[in-house]
Amino acid sequence: MPSALFVLMLLAALCSLGCAMSRDEKLKLRNQVVEMFDHAYQNYMDHAYPADELMPLTCRGRVRGLEPSRGDVDDALGKFSLTLIDTLDTLVLLNKTAEFEAAVRRVLSDVRLDNDIVVSVFETNIRVLGGLLGGHSMAVMLKEEGQHMRWYQDELLHMAKDLGLRLLPAFNTSSGLPYPRVNLKYGVRGPESRTGTETDTCTACAGTIILEFAALSRFTGDPVFEAHARRALDFLWEKRQRNSNLVGTTINIHSGEWVRRDSGVGAGIDSYYEYLLKAYVLLGDEQFLQRFNIHYASIMKYISQPPLLLDVHIHKPLLPARTWMDSLLAFFPGLQVLKGDIRPAIETHEMLYQVTKKHNFLPEAFTTDFRVHWAQHPLRPEFAESTYFLYKATGDPYYLEAGRTIMDNLNRFARVPCGFAAMKDVRTGSHEDRMDSFFLAEMFKYLFLLFADPEDLRFDVEDYIFTTEAHLLPLSLSTTPHVSSVPPNQTIPQVEQEELDDSNFDWTCPNTRLLFPDPAFPRNLREPIRSAVDRSCPRPAPYREPGMGAPPLRAQDFMANNPEHLELLRRMGVSLIHLKDGRVQLVQHATQAVSPIAAEDGVRFMQEMMELSSQQQKEQLPPRAIQIVSHPFFGRVVLTAGPAQFGTDLSKSATGVRGFVTVAEPYTGCGEITNGEEVQGHIALLQRGQCMFAEKARHIQKAGAIGGIVVDDNEGSSSDTAPLFQMAGDGRSTDDIALPLLFLFHKEGNILLEALKEYRQVEVLLGDKARDRGEGADVREAEEDCQTEATSPTASESEATTTTSGKDGDASPTGGEDVGPAEDVGPAEADAPKADGGEEEEQRVDGAGRSADRLLADWRDDLEAFRQMEKDEL
Repeated sequence: MPSALFVLMLLAALCSLGCAMSRDEKLKLRNQVVEMFDHAYQNYMDHAYPADELMPLTCRGRVRGLEPSRGDVDDALGKFSLTLIDTLDTLVLLNKTAEFEAAVRRVLSDVRLDNDIVVSVFETNIRVLGGLLGGHSMAVMLKEEGQHMRWYQDELLHMAKDLGLRLLPAFNTSSGLPYPRVNLKYGVRGPESRTGTETDTCTACAGTIILEFAALSRFTGDPVFEAHARRALDFLWEKRQRNSNLVGTTINIHSGEWVRRDSGVGAGIDSYYEYLLKAYVLLGDEQFLQRFNIHYASIMKYISQPPLLLDVHIHKPLLPARTWMDSLLAFFPGLQVLKGDIRPAIETHEMLYQVTKKHNFLPEAFTTDFRVHWAQHPLRPEFAESTYFLYKATGDPYYLEAGRTIMDNLNRFARVPCGFAAMKDVRTGSHEDRMDSFFLAEMFKYLFLLFADPEDLRFDVEDYIFTTEAHLLPLSLSTTPHVSSVPPNQTIPQVEQEELDDSNFDWTCPNTRLLFPDPAFPRNLREPIRSAVDRSCPRPAPYREPGMGAPPLRAQDFMANNPEHLELLRRMGVSLIHLKDGRVQLVQHATQAVSPIAAEDGVRFMQEMMELSSQQQKEQLPPRAIQIVSHPFFGRVVLTAGPAQFGTDLSKSATGVRGFVTVAEPYTGCGEITNGEEVQGHIALLQRGQCMFAEKARHIQKAGAIGGIVVDDNEGSSSDTAPLFQMAGDGRSTDDIALPLLFLFHKEGNILLEALKEYRQVEVLLGDKARDRGEGADVREAEEDCQTEATSPTASESEATTTTSGKDGDASPTGGEDVGPAEDVGPAEADAPKADGGEEEEQRVDGAGRSADRLLADWRDDLEAFRQMEKDEL
């Protein structure tokens, strides 16, 4: 028996190093991918079509203008059945030809492209134009086979050209860079267009056009589209920083000046690099490869710090621009595979995989020590994309297991009855009511291909290039005549000819068999990275220089209405903003201080403000989760909830509080509960208003409730658009309150109310985060992750902030902050308690509460940048 046990242990150890997955197991996973796709696609068609996207929590379509605005995110929606068009070629890849034919007929009969609506040029190009061209490519392929689409007469291509012509007015600028938005009916700059006043665009927005526009030109024979796309790329190349050969994140479309000079491979730049390399693959123009190779050398010199990819300043590329990474850079290992640089691809992918295993999904942004920075995850496919390409390059079954992990987490944490819901917070497992079109366009393509054998596919994917939205364009387009953007009598400038010497470049990808003579080589690269991520928590406090002396103004002495104090703040780089509600906001820019010493004083002042806040306010609590565990939800719907400063601390409960929901009478909970028999032993549902939160809790507790949920009475409020707050007490002892009380905004509360109307008996679990979910499975405690830092997104400049109550000048700051998906640190809020007229007191809750020392680490980077720029003016 001991020898048999030893053999089993040895086999397990060997398989953990990379056992080949059996064909039966791959078939099972491939079929599971198809089932998951069917669940998402059919729910879109049943509950959302012809709307642009599915809202999987409320089982309805997202129609722009009928739902609360989400800002720039909504610019992808144009009332053109976005998800259906984005999914066309996915249907063919997954061998759903009948569904594809039906979908094409729906697009031709139902979709209009002349809507009076302002859309993103970038998103419309990659999703809609790319979707139409990918669908056209598949339709032509199927028609040539002779069994399907025999009626097809290039109708999708005609729609694609119509859309291309509607996007062209955006390119009417002196630089050739497109406006970021265009009105599909009226173009730009006209009085009816409601757009054309923008001055800035992101590098990726202007540089991710060439594949779709060139394909459209070569399919139709009209060179105008490719010419405009080439002109935009030429301008970006000319505006690169010539010393570092890097590009910034945001550029002025008229002057060509860089608005944001931070450079990386994530949000704002990512697909610009991708399209340079893929334009060479698709079009055969060596100029694109030459430019890509020059950029790539600089990326590996300055941005790549294996396994990390960190943003730098384009003028000072040795100076880091931030201490966190965004999830969009997860595409880069896949691009490195296409380049042929496999080693750093393995290293970065492994880092991303370990972060994924730590948090179940890649957070929208995470720090250099792998903590959550932005807690959202909108079901992005970039990590799956890189996993597929690395498996193609290495054949290592390790990447099949990574794909299995992606699928398991999607089914365990994101699957809901009406599709798959984006994660609002990877720490708690709460959901957001969105399922973006790219989830169907990309995720299922890469997962299916990962587990598919060549005989499982109707066509050879090697004959196609994937766009950034994973749409399929045939490589045969490279043989189609085109008009060059450089006139025949014009040559590349001499300096560029020298810079693009052919001897500097590798023109072929390396043979992976020669690259990996030892099968254990990829594993040997992964092991140190896995260990580094495992050791990353907690992060030690940053070093603080001794003997700096006291700042000229102490936080406890600050008065917002004192002119001398305001002048001292200005000198320290701290500005003051008066808010409409009477509060004031402090914003600190180290680079705006009069000297490095003054900037250091400002950093310490802001730190004191946060320390003072922690003394004045009770400990900030992270958000909580309300998980619907009864039929037919089975734990798959999770709502983000605000905590209370009193009652049961759910973070200290191993199991949470589980019970059926009953609406209290009166609904406000501000008097004796009249349906006490129904409330007893249940979780009471209450409406906000008319009395304090603590009073509501006491009334339902007296009635025998085991917990309470307060729903906001402000119609339309949502955790998508408003920061959560923690419910405060009523100014006296709340030690008598022993049950948990959680707060839901109106939108999330309506999800619970609708469930009650339809199913009558609804059971929920109140907890600090979602437990494992699955049909018929017991909800169990998930493994604790080392997750401490998280913030809620807004768009803002790089800054450190704190908010004070401006009515009497007393400081009441907070140590939290809001940040945006493509920006640096932004402002945080702390509302003064409201106790007017017997209303509830409320106190804003930070996403997780960054410590002063953590913020100081970021501010010191800014301070160092200030000192460097003072020595050597840019």
